[in-house]
Amino acid sequence: MSVLIAPPLLALSLNKGAMFEYSELTNAPDERIAMLLRGERLVPPPGLAPEVFTTREVHLIRPETVWASRNWELLDPEFRQRLLLVFKLMRERHGYEVVLLEGYRSPERQTMLAARGSHVTQAAAYRSYHQYGLAADCAFLRNGKLVISEKDPWAMRGYQLYGELAEAAGLTWGGEWRMQDFGHVELRRSGVLGKPTTIASR
Repeated sequence: MSVLIAPPLLALSLNKGAMFEYSELTNAPDERIAMLLRGERLVPPPGLAPEVFTTREVHLIRPETVWASRNWELLDPEFRQRLLLVFKLMRERHGYEVVLLEGYRSPERQTMLAARGSHVTQAAAYRSYHQYGLAADCAFLRNGKLVISEKDPWAMRGYQLYGELAEAAGLTWGGEWRMQDFGHVELRRSGVLGKPTTIASR
């Protein structure tokens, strides 16, 4: 009996502090952020030239970014407003220009990324908020170039500020996960994960 019980118990003990959380616990924005969200409707920034996403740094750190969707219209309207507010506050309060690397992600793309290994993503299709337009991966623009690497102290400081503002806006920040994803934020919504979506037809 102990031979049968030991492996599951060992797996459970090793899985404490999961690298990726499938939690559907939602976060409410703090009062000051909520007031800002009730104000003006923010509009997405103009798109950047394609070559911004084909630099050596992007190729080394996130080569899949080249083919990612940066279509703000495919993001959930509530999530889009919260993310745009984070972008605005990062620029106005801290002087960081935040760039959307990837927003909506098709189930097919999610499956392809998951097949590359857990260092890329641990989420299968429909197990990522990207499929529902409720997640985004972002980085910073400095002197016209994308800075993604957390090895850059300036970028790392930016990620910390970005995470603080994202959480204040009621978003979940990937920088708090065991497998840290500093540029990732998502708006968790109960009952969403695991369901097929038709968001791409919007």
